[in-house]
Amino acid sequence: MEGSSKRTLVLSVFTAVLGFFQYGYSLGVINAPQRAISVYRSGKSTLTLYWSLSVSIFAIGGMISSFTVGWVGDKLGRVKAMLAVNVLSIIGNLLMGLAKFGPSHILIIAGRAITGLYCGLSSGLVPMYVGEISPTALRGALGTLHQLAIVTGILLSQVLGLDFLLGNDDMWPLLLGLSGAAALLQFFLLLLCPESPRYLYIKLGKVEEAKKSLKRLRGDCDPTKEITEMEKEKQEAASEKKVSIRKLFSSSSYRQPIIVALMVQISQQFSGINAIFYYSTNIFVRAGVDQPVYATIGVGVVNTIFTIISVFLVERTGRRSLFIAGLIGMLASAVAMTVGLVLLGTFAWMSYVSMVAIFLFVIFFEVGPGPIPWFIVAELFSQGPRPAAIAIAGFCNWTCNFIIGMCFQYIADLCGPYVFTIFAVLLLGFILFAHFKVPETKGKSFEEISAAFRQKRRCAIIYSYGWFHPEKTKCYCSC
Repeated sequence: MEGSSKRTLVLSVFTAVLGFFQYGYSLGVINAPQRAISVYRSGKSTLTLYWSLSVSIFAIGGMISSFTVGWVGDKLGRVKAMLAVNVLSIIGNLLMGLAKFGPSHILIIAGRAITGLYCGLSSGLVPMYVGEISPTALRGALGTLHQLAIVTGILLSQVLGLDFLLGNDDMWPLLLGLSGAAALLQFFLLLLCPESPRYLYIKLGKVEEAKKSLKRLRGDCDPTKEITEMEKEKQEAASEKKVSIRKLFSSSSYRQPIIVALMVQISQQFSGINAIFYYSTNIFVRAGVDQPVYATIGVGVVNTIFTIISVFLVERTGRRSLFIAGLIGMLASAVAMTVGLVLLGTFAWMSYVSMVAIFLFVIFFEVGPGPIPWFIVAELFSQGPRPAAIAIAGFCNWTCNFIIGMCFQYIADLCGPYVFTIFAVLLLGFILFAHFKVPETKGKSFEEISAAFRQKRRCAIIYSYGWFHPEKTKCYCSC
């Protein structure tokens, strides 16, 4: 790959994942200015209602818009779609940035809702585009950058939310609306990015334009292999016509991969990572940390560092093994967290066990269950069903996000320090599912991944048939 083509690929991936940076920033920024904004609204019950709406409306916006990802991506193309939806981010952040000059909570809620619509679309369009422009050998590493962008956005929002920076009475509107700058940057950089060669070749049939786009991304490398793969996908897509969300579940060809796609999204959100962030400041306070907010930022720094490490690990160890290893580490950390919280009143030093468990939980999350669900969905499906699969997977992720945000506080109040036993049980279930059902996609083309699912399905039929005919149960595949 030539230097100019490397720069084009890096620019395209960087520009796309700015959408996930905005997603991460929006997740983290809302907590910092809560105290500062409260002076604009008297009455505890009213404040709680408005604040709950401000937090949850973001996830609701994402849930609604995630369903339209496939249609928007196919109708406009990957790059033009990201350009168009950026307008939502700019408008949403502008409303929040002007919150001091109008009815503050109304403008914040409206801005969060519109930003949520943007993030729901972006969280589907970005993996779709990055997965389609990435070389097979780099697809996992470049896909991991989605999660890196998210944790970088969260960390920056935590730092800027400190009182002496932007998290004060005067500057909080700027803090809320600042990711609009990233939206503007992404908008102008997208004008320099090539369209997805796969979209041009398979969806539009523009062979020459696809080759030109591929040349910009690969340089003088021989495109024969990728063109051949695209042709196979095109033939498959033509024979399948349009793949709807309903067909993903009704067709035996797609049922296994869509179940895997949904389960990895559920495991990411229901792993307990949000619970860890909720408890971290409280645990640091009980451990005697003078400035717990800085300790929480320290968790964010660890979060970012190990996401960077996962960029290098994912192509060395593979998706499946890294995903399972991360879940196992999170399970052990959740058990340690439970022990630490339960015995905190008896042994003061147990607070340090809980602190270590927090950092380990975050580390294991970021090396596997954090980044992998964002890009593995695009790897599990060929061009035909990919938009619908990404749409339903994104909706699942956003729905789980919303459920955790709305219900965790009540569950934590009910279970107290034993709340992490719930996540430990869930993690055990996710580990077993990943062991038996999640395939390895490292270094494989989309056609090879589809063939692996077909082979597993054939073997399941053989074993089922062999229940009645034991002499015919022998299977020669590697599943």
